[in-house]
Amino acid sequence: MEINKRNIRQWSRLGTRGVFGQAILAVAPEHSNLMVMSADLGSSSGLERFRKAFPKQFLNAGIAEQNMIGVASGLAKEGFNVFATSFSPFITMRACEQVRMNMGYMEMNIKTVAIGSGIGMGFLGNSHFGIEDVAVMRAIPNITIVNPADCSEVVKVVEAAVNFNGPMYIRLTGTANCPIVYSEDYTFEIGKAITLREGSDLTIITCGPMVHESLQASELLAELGINATVINMHTIKPLDQKILIDIMAKKQPVITIEEHSIIGGLGSAIAEYMAPLKERVRHLSIGLPDAFITTGEYRYMIEQQGLDAISLSKKIQQFLKS
Repeated sequence: MEINKRNIRQWSRLGTRGVFGQAILAVAPEHSNLMVMSADLGSSSGLERFRKAFPKQFLNAGIAEQNMIGVASGLAKEGFNVFATSFSPFITMRACEQVRMNMGYMEMNIKTVAIGSGIGMGFLGNSHFGIEDVAVMRAIPNITIVNPADCSEVVKVVEAAVNFNGPMYIRLTGTANCPIVYSEDYTFEIGKAITLREGSDLTIITCGPMVHESLQASELLAELGINATVINMHTIKPLDQKILIDIMAKKQPVITIEEHSIIGGLGSAIAEYMAPLKERVRHLSIGLPDAFITTGEYRYMIEQQGLDAISLSKKIQQFLKS
């Protein structure tokens, strides 16, 4: 799929789920072994056009994520390149044992795609929120975890994932009218973080929709004379070790920002990396609280949980003063 200004604007309006459907449809003609599965959420996953165009390469497993991962494993064993989709808590926690054994232990070539991760499901509430999903998947060996920053990066992730041999968890966050991070084409590589802004005072490491909020927060901080580096750590597992070595060498404070529980996500992964280092830097981890939150519209919840740019800039200022 060509990444140009017109497409980027259209994708932004669609949101990550709709763009995932377009991206998987675009790569299908070149991958005859592609098999796409849904837990009765084909339309919600943006897969209706794919289902009609490639009916023999689409399977609806019904509302049965555990069975879907089992079937996906069998298909992968027979040489299919499988993408299995459902809402985040159902494909990670409901099917956790199957994911652990078939993807982690057996290392089957299955890409689980979680739609509506984070708090993007809005009024559907805590039963549908994916706020512990990274913690669960990160604890399982051999699974690569990717959280694209915007719709353009969803396209990049799908194109990379279809050529990636091994189990992967693709975490789709945000809603329709997704803010644009990348306004033109760029180089994407699984496991290689992207520096979006250079600063001399601190480093923000972030992923998903928080990349856009972090960039905005960095602009607010710059107005106060605080210059932040902003890094899109789209691959949460494995972390980009090279860029982390460079970050630690600067001896600047590190801020991690994510739309995930404060426990077990990107912030925890960075803290675990830093813990054994002889020389460590100060680290502030910002995310969703260890609690079930009040439901509402997506933007309302982001602001209520202090993950909007203004709140982030204030938290960072307080941290630097402490």
